[in-house]
Amino acid sequence: MIAALFPGQGSQEIGMGKALYEGSRAAREALDRAEAALPGLLKLMWEGPEEELKLTANQQPALLAVGYAAFQAYLEMGGALPSFAAGHSLGEWTAHVAAGTLSLEDGLRLVRKRGEYMQEAVPVGAGAMAAVLKVPAQTIQELTAGLAGVEVANYNSPEQTVISGTAEGVAKATEVLKGHKARVIPLPVSAPFHSSLMRPARERLAADLAQVELSTPRFPVYSNVRAQPETHPSVIRELLLEQITHAVRWVEILQHLKAQGVKVYLEFGSGKVLTGLVGRTLDGVEARSLTRPQEIAEYLAVLKQG
Repeated sequence: MIAALFPGQGSQEIGMGKALYEGSRAAREALDRAEAALPGLLKLMWEGPEEELKLTANQQPALLAVGYAAFQAYLEMGGALPSFAAGHSLGEWTAHVAAGTLSLEDGLRLVRKRGEYMQEAVPVGAGAMAAVLKVPAQTIQELTAGLAGVEVANYNSPEQTVISGTAEGVAKATEVLKGHKARVIPLPVSAPFHSSLMRPARERLAADLAQVELSTPRFPVYSNVRAQPETHPSVIRELLLEQITHAVRWVEILQHLKAQGVKVYLEFGSGKVLTGLVGRTLDGVEARSLTRPQEIAEYLAVLKQG
């Protein structure tokens, strides 16, 4: 069984998607549609400047467009539909576009607004995020439970958990965690994502999402909030909103996928972040990053050889 994985913010890079555009008709059509929906997106992806591409409102549609294009190239070249799909944070939206839950155009416009609303929810500098290493997630939960202004935002792997909240709250949590031998790395982000501070963004996006029709996905897509596969459009709509203020339960998603019998994990889009997280979370499975037509062709050729 195969699971399709789609990355979130941080996987972007200048030049992303260009090889797909040049090497796959299906990817080119997808990226042309993305450009028509958000003029100037391809130039930004391919030429930068990098600081502008890093902006949340630009990162999110860029990653969605490239993830969808890579998936279309994979299907065009004979790849089988996955049994399940999952996306990390923003990647959950890409997974739903790939599954047909919502159109590429609607998805791009919504995540552009999602990024804008998330950035505007908290003044720059007022929030912070940090990655915590060498301490189990349960210990992090216990140590931060009584602290104000800090929450667990991402359960990325058994050895990496991310905290989010006010700058003061994350600073205090960092002090406490370091006192318990944790390694804490501040993240270069512009807002405290996946925390209750994002509630204004969730409320604003709800009005936009209500105007868009959702369909039943052609394969189940895992929810970051529940760490379970979902297929009902009305449930998906609510979970996409809840995701903004809730933690990403990535470890549980991967563990559940393996329990379902998934042996192959294919990351579509830009970078290899999720491929690395699979390797650090699951044993006895295969994980591959498919970002270019050559990588897709090589993977499919290996499959044909048996």
